[in-house]
Amino acid sequence: MLTENQVVTQTRQWVQDIVIRHNLCPFAYKPFRNDVIRYHVCMAAQEDAIVEALIDELKQLRGADREKLETTLLVTPNYFHRFDDYNQFLNIADALIKQFNLEGTIQIASFHPDYQFSDLEADDVRNYTNRSLYPMFHLILEKSIEEARESYPDVDVIPENNMKLLAEMGLEEVQRQWAACKSS
Repeated sequence: MLTENQVVTQTRQWVQDIVIRHNLCPFAYKPFRNDVIRYHVCMAAQEDAIVEALIDELKQLRGADREKLETTLLVTPNYFHRFDDYNQFLNIADALIKQFNLEGTIQIASFHPDYQFSDLEADDVRNYTNRSLYPMFHLILEKSIEEARESYPDVDVIPENNMKLLAEMGLEEVQRQWAACKSS
């Protein structure tokens, strides 16, 4: 049985060996280096428990000292096995952002092991720009995004560059690297 510690270790490995190594998010290195990323694992297999965990994480991040906490990865390894279910849940997550008056304060980036862009086939390597080891919600302070944009003015090219890089790497190599993170 998978433990919370294993999920955190593997997720940290994915952030380091995939996201940072391949510069999929040019803004990830600094919070990783400064150890201001919170990895919270919700082992629940019920949606209500995940809603509660998400609320708790939103509240914690909202009031955080950015020198101690800048971003949160809420990982849900035992739920959202189907990408469609996960994708539907994002509507609830967005509603919670509104409910707690966090629009403009926190945004959510979505990652799932079977992430699929609507215009791509399921086995297209470019989907891996948003594929993670486990379903997760990346909670990001808008202030951090604004500051990062100042140092990286052309953020609109990031997704395109990531897709190009993964296509050059090829599906087999990308899958091998993702699997290596899960074996740690």
